[in-house]
Amino acid sequence: MLEGRTAVITGAAQGLGLAIATTFAEHGARIVIGDLDETKAKEAAEALPTDAIGVRCDVTSSTDVQGLLDAALSAFESVDVMVNNAGITRDATMRKMTVDQFDQVIDVHLRGCWNGTRMAAAIMRDNGGGSIVNLSSISGKVGFIGQTNYSAAKAGIVGLSKAAAKEVAHHGVRVNVIQPGLIRTAMTEAMPQKVWDAKLPEIPMRRAGEPKEVASVALFYASDLSSYMTGSVAEVTGGRYM
Repeated sequence: MLEGRTAVITGAAQGLGLAIATTFAEHGARIVIGDLDETKAKEAAEALPTDAIGVRCDVTSSTDVQGLLDAALSAFESVDVMVNNAGITRDATMRKMTVDQFDQVIDVHLRGCWNGTRMAAAIMRDNGGGSIVNLSSISGKVGFIGQTNYSAAKAGIVGLSKAAAKEVAHHGVRVNVIQPGLIRTAMTEAMPQKVWDAKLPEIPMRRAGEPKEVASVALFYASDLSSYMTGSVAEVTGGRYM
């Protein structure tokens, strides 16, 4: 489904990003993994069943993001798919949250997504098109206690993506969004059992999602199967908060 295409994925040395990179690789894409941890990025790239490279990238830095895309062009001569996935959490109630904790989350998620979207779109519009996939969260739809920073950033990604989609659609560049719900990753599995017990009843399917179930939606958006879709938001939540 992605044979002959180059996909750049941020925050892809682990978690959802790595699941997306692996799924794309299995469908023929060349992969560029961007991650703050250069060693892990290179190790992840070497383990993929395709041509792949790992590059250190701080998504809050426009210079780093441009360097990531330049590395993709240098290695594989194209950027056909861009997945803006990198993210962090700095959870705290508003009363306890520091300005720095707020700014860090906004910078990584929202500025990082903007950097990746605008720079990848600039390359794609000159090359006849491409697909940009931005990772939001169900937290950006409903808001969660202790996540005023994260919920704001993830909601912002939806607005950013819709505006960008309108700007670049006539150039053949599509911009779509995925909003995952409770997905079974190392981060979520570290949560106390009582937290799991509280969240599962909210999910009609009565289970957490698997990273590959998010990756398959990213594959759909990256491929020609979604060729007439832009500015859309796919909720991968098991029906939570529908």
